[in-house]
Amino acid sequence: MPTLEDIRDARRRIAEYVHRTPQVSSRSVGEVLGTPVSLKLEVLQKTGSFKPRGAFNQVLGLSDRERAAGVVGVSGGNYAQGLAFAGQRLGVATRILMPENTPENYVQATRGYGAVVEFAPDMASIFTRAEELRDGGLTFLHPFDDLRMMAGNGTIGLEVLEDAPDVTDVFVSIGGGGLMTGIAAAIKEQRPGVRIWGVETVGADAMSRAMAAGEIVEIEITSIAKTLGAPWVSEDTLAAAGRYLEDVIVVEDAEAFAGIEMLMHRAKVVVEPAAGCTLAAAQRVAGALGSHVVLILCGGNVSLGDLTAWGERFGSGA
Repeated sequence: MPTLEDIRDARRRIAEYVHRTPQVSSRSVGEVLGTPVSLKLEVLQKTGSFKPRGAFNQVLGLSDRERAAGVVGVSGGNYAQGLAFAGQRLGVATRILMPENTPENYVQATRGYGAVVEFAPDMASIFTRAEELRDGGLTFLHPFDDLRMMAGNGTIGLEVLEDAPDVTDVFVSIGGGGLMTGIAAAIKEQRPGVRIWGVETVGADAMSRAMAAGEIVEIEITSIAKTLGAPWVSEDTLAAAGRYLEDVIVVEDAEAFAGIEMLMHRAKVVVEPAAGCTLAAAQRVAGALGSHVVLILCGGNVSLGDLTAWGERFGSGA
């Protein structure tokens, strides 16, 4: 797990490459939860999600030889774009390995940042190919099980405390757990009394299943929250969950979509399911919340086609 000093070092390292995103109060969302609410708008981060924070910290931490040889990453979601953007900005050749069912908008965006994209049928094949490329001289950068990635993500936590020093509860979604680990470390190591709530969706719930089993388990991803689609967590992120989290709340896809709609209509911000689920989770425990809630809106990479399809599937509350 990253230390507070790791996170502060990451902040200094990546500052010129990423946005310090706004954190805004939302009276209308606060009315829904019955307590003051702030929204941490990582949807306004470069590439549309929080991922460049960790990706830049990873690439900037490489040796000159490693940067000259190039890097390879594994992602069918936001990390692909974050790493591709960091590579383009820093002049490092980037190759991204994606599942064959990756949405086309993610593929095109990743290629738009200059990365070479390869496809494989499943995660086992993807990681086998990553090992081949690593043996061929590329540096493999992990999408969540990487100290530099976690430390970069933790810079969000530093900003949360600066902008909301009275925060009582923070809701953060979990895929592989790198975002949660960084944010939780940044906040809890300074303010142990702040409650950190992890959030997953059914079918992208590797962390809650691992916690229940007491060990890492591999899951099949069936949720619409594809950017939470890590088939397993890591030893470090599982340990962080046990150390820092108040609880992990698992919501249905329909609830995550309702959160998207509510944030769109109440706060005028468009998010993906991995962010909409934080509002759904906060609603689940609204009666237990403290005097200032922060929702980490981790990404907004969603297409109009996605929103339309989900509205038809789950029904629209608009």
